[in-house]
Amino acid sequence: MQPLSGTLVVDLTRYLPGPFASRELLRYGARVVRLESPNGDPVRDIAPQWDAALNAGKESVVCDLKQDPAFGRALCARADVVLEGFRPGVAERLGIGPSALPESVVYCSLTGFGAEGRHAARAGHDLNYMGYAGVLADTAPALPPVQIADLGAGALAAVAEILAALLERGRTGRGRHLVVSMTHGAHRFAAHRLGGESSPRLLTGGLARYRIYETADGRFLTVAALEPRFFRRFCELLELPEVDDAEAFAARIRSKTLADWLELFDPEDVAVGPVATLEEAAREFAYEPPSGGAPSLGEHTRAWRAELDPL
Repeated sequence: MQPLSGTLVVDLTRYLPGPFASRELLRYGARVVRLESPNGDPVRDIAPQWDAALNAGKESVVCDLKQDPAFGRALCARADVVLEGFRPGVAERLGIGPSALPESVVYCSLTGFGAEGRHAARAGHDLNYMGYAGVLADTAPALPPVQIADLGAGALAAVAEILAALLERGRTGRGRHLVVSMTHGAHRFAAHRLGGESSPRLLTGGLARYRIYETADGRFLTVAALEPRFFRRFCELLELPEVDDAEAFAARIRSKTLADWLELFDPEDVAVGPVATLEEAAREFAYEPPSGGAPSLGEHTRAWRAELDPL
């Protein structure tokens, strides 16, 4: 499915959230051009494997926006979508803010804390956004294993906002300036809990039937047998009473290997599964990036300069 075929995205972001978002737009068929500084995205050097995974199939144009703002502005003006991750006000000072571009451009500012308010100019990364959003309160000081604010509240939220704005533009001919806040978005992930919960710490160990248990070989089994029928069958298979008893479950599950338990549970409708390694998960659920690898820094600069200024 290529619903964004013919759509040009200019991505001025660095690190993880923006490139992840533009990778999703690429997956939908958009042409993505990364507008990079002469030093390039730091991820190229500090995590080249991430760079390859995030940016395969994109183009790279180098431009020093302080020295050559006209070129950067011309490229952004050609775009259907511009994605930027500067602190509020920086894009405007560089001459590539939404007011400097045609009104048809869908302009998405991916921010840590939004464009206004006392935190707007604050530096941060995923862990900071998650902490401010209140979503680490149940598990601190444990660290989250994936960048939920960056990827979910930031990148995927930006994609949804951009797609909606493109639909609106199809009706009106006008773009929109979108501001995505990773902190506000992360808080929305948990805000439904503010009105109270049926069980305290439901997601973080409050129920024996919703936990992770260690197996005999040092692997782990996820148990999410919340519904009565799932829980009833889960207890039957463990040969234990139908009582929410974490110690009994833990002792029983430690008596067999992960493979043994999966052989028992796989045919059953009980909401039980493994804690797979990334490599194991990739064999079954992997996203296949575009072929050809990520572009070298500035690989497409000359071609774009020629197209934007043929004289």
